[in-house]
Amino acid sequence: MSVLGEGADGVRGGARPGRRALLKAAPAVLLGVAGCAGGGSAGAPPTARPGSTATGPVSRLPDVGVWRPSPGDVRPEVKERAVELVRAIGAWPAGERGAARARVGALRLAPSLVDQAGPLRPAGAEAVLEVVVAQYGGILADTASVLVVCRQWVRRDDGAVVAGGTTVDVRLRRARPRWEVTALHPAALGAPSAAPGEAARRVLAAGPAIELPPAAAADVRSGAVHTSVLEALLELARKHRLGVSVVRSGHPLKVFGTDRPSDHPRGRAVDVWRIDGRAVVDPATPRRLVESLMRAAAAAGSYNVGGPYLLSGGTAGQFFSDDTHRDHVHMGFGT
Repeated sequence: MSVLGEGADGVRGGARPGRRALLKAAPAVLLGVAGCAGGGSAGAPPTARPGSTATGPVSRLPDVGVWRPSPGDVRPEVKERAVELVRAIGAWPAGERGAARARVGALRLAPSLVDQAGPLRPAGAEAVLEVVVAQYGGILADTASVLVVCRQWVRRDDGAVVAGGTTVDVRLRRARPRWEVTALHPAALGAPSAAPGEAARRVLAAGPAIELPPAAAADVRSGAVHTSVLEALLELARKHRLGVSVVRSGHPLKVFGTDRPSDHPRGRAVDVWRIDGRAVVDPATPRRLVESLMRAAAAAGSYNVGGPYLLSGGTAGQFFSDDTHRDHVHMGFGT
């Protein structure tokens, strides 16, 4: 397997079991409940529509959906391993926040990984976590980066429930009988800008046309996303509903497996994992839909468009495809 270009998704689905049943599940089952997302990495209330970027106090802890890999995923067991770890750290039943090390140890992973979890472990009496998508930041023969994008709801000690979430870059290496997690790089979110630009305001207000998970919404609010990215999203959203996975926070600083700086941490790239409600990685998603978005991204100014298909045309090297980009469309912008 090789990484030829930039960027890094999964699919959510299945039944909606009760929250307490999920929280008390055995570690082997926890990977199906929820999740969040090389050299490091740069929420919505339960009643919110999918594209909402709202965070803050809500009235209750929601039931969360079950995450499962897609039949189209490259090495689905790698994504499962990343998701189950994030779930073990970022979701806990009442009074069991302090048992994170034991939960991680039960997965036969190093309990010390809890020390790297940062925003995955906010103070609170109990928490639930929902996977938005588990997307590759990179996948090679023996190493991988999985970007686990999540929403999280935490009940504070005073009883209030706060909605939030983050993206975690989970690093793994091949091992027997299962891949091992070597490091966690949670997103470090910037503070909101006092005066976001017009394009940023329009993206944040786009609702279901541009679905932003918590870390991506925070990136846009921070003012750290280049106008070229925001304007391209607005242009593409005129014809498609876009499920954004990653903008800048939580993405590897370098293109995985190389020494080349990624466009994402510089606020000059965006990844889309879902188009018009169809996951890019889903084999049932029409190829023409994905290709249409890739070509539209190039027309909107992206010099570096990656996805599951290698397209002809464009400028030299404008389109690329590899295993890392089987699950999303990457769009990079030079200016």
